[in-house]
Parts: sequence; C-alpha cells; structure tokens
Amino acid sequence: MDLKITPLSDGLGAEATRVDLSKPVDGETKARLNAAFSENAVLVIREQDLSAPQLLEAVQLFGEVFRQHNTRFSLPECPLIHYLSNQDHYENGKRYIPGAGYHTDHSNDRTPPKATVLLAKQLPETGGDTQFVNMTRAYEDLPPEIKKRIEGRKAKHVYQSKFSARKLTGLTPEAKKHVPDFVMHPLVRTHPETGRKSLYVNPIRIEAIEGLEEAETLELLDALIDHATQTKYQYRHQWRLNDLVMWDNRCLLHKANGDYDHSQTRYLYRVMLQGDAPF
Repeated sequence: MDLKITPLSDGLGAEATRVDLSKPVDGETKARLNAAFSENAVLVIREQDLSAPQLLEAVQLFGEVFRQHNTRFSLPECPLIHYLSNQDHYENGKRYIPGAGYHTDHSNDRTPPKATVLLAKQLPETGGDTQFVNMTRAYEDLPPEIKKRIEGRKAKHVYQSKFSARKLTGLTPEAKKHVPDFVMHPLVRTHPETGRKSLYVNPIRIEAIEGLEEAETLELLDALIDHATQTKYQYRHQWRLNDLVMWDNRCLLHKANGDYDHSQTRYLYRVMLQGDAPF
C-alpha cells in the first residue's frame, strides 16, 4: 500500500501509515517521509515493530546517527541505540523519569542533534504522553521589543544548569571525554532547511545569557518559556505500542509526562540524528 501522511494538529505533527521500515524503502517514499518531517517537525510513523538494529538502519533514511552523551543508557547489543525507562533510579533511590520538564535534546553539544527518534516498546495502560512546543510560532508571536532584546544574543549551555528543576543522572567517565564543559548558542536560531527563525532555549541546560546578570537571565528565560509553552503552540502525543516518533530539536521543545502508574513499565528505544551548529 502507498504511504499515507495525515496531519495531527494545526501546523505541528503528522502521522505516517502504510509503510514498514523493517523493509527496504524506495526513493519516493524516503523523499515523502523526509518532506513530512521537515514540514511538520513531529513525524509519527505507526506500527513499527523493529529490533534495535532495525531501528538503527531505518533512521538513516533521515540522516546520520548522533552519538548520545550518557552512555549508561546504551544497549549492549546496539550501543548507538539507548533506552528510556521509568524503572531506573537516581543514586539516592528516587525514581528517574526520563524527559521530564520542557527541554531540547543535547543543546550542550557544539552541534546538537537535529532530531530525536523514540520507538515505543512497552507502555503503561494510560498516561505518559509527550508534549511538543512549536518554537517557530512562539518566536513569531513575540512582542517586537522582546525580539529586539534577544536577537543576536547567545546563551551558555552546560550539561545541567544549576538552575534546572530537573536533575539529570551523572555522566559516565567515558561520556565526559566527549561532552564539552559549555557551549554558546543563539537564543534565536535559523532552521537550515526552512530558513525560519525559532526560539532556542533550554531551561535544563542554559546557565547564563551573555550581557545579562543572573537575575535578568532567569527572568528572561522564565518569560520566554511561559510564552512558548502556551497550549496554542503545542501538540500532545498519546503513545501507541510500536509508534516511532521523531521530532525536530532545532525548532521544538518537548517533555515527557510522568502521570501514570509506575508499577507499569514505560520503555522506549532512543536514537538521535546529526545536526549542525545553531546560527
């Protein structure tokens, strides 16, 4: 059957059906999938019952694989694929909920991943949705005085900001060899494919904004996040088993919700795709 693409919301998210990524994909289907991703920023490909090696092969339809930072979550049989699980815990015994709190992935890298891909292998009966925020529309709707204030200004991204409400698990010694202490990225970045401008903020990673005192940094970040995360800019994904969901880190924020019975397992594969330096 021919690939079918269906919008999921107004301007954010599309669903792809009638395609099996465990099999070879022809050039036309590949082009249509990539166009759907570029146009909609979130692409949901249904009914993909893939092993980790099959997922690794499939995502290369969209680009080269990015080496994720925290190697403690890599799969031994396929290290470029990591897992997300609600059955992991911090060193103090508290349950770790991967993806909690709005953020964009690995923005503390010099060339952050352009996309993240998740494949749902095990899900709770209800809850555990992922919310996505359209940072292009959020930027476009900013008041002119705010646009002027942030245009050309850069922020300092670290592995975990001292201001972050969400606490990350520590990096392994091996991972620390590949992760910079900090990077500077613009608060407004231009999408290399669409040419559209988006807000590029990350409350988990940003520790300072150039030219601003600490109090001003926090005030500005809070204002930008409050504006961007309004419901009108969001798509909320309700997971189904074997959903493959990929999203554009260059123009979105996302977060996972922990609103489910944690005696039930939520387990997904994760892989990222190479991006470029924000500009």
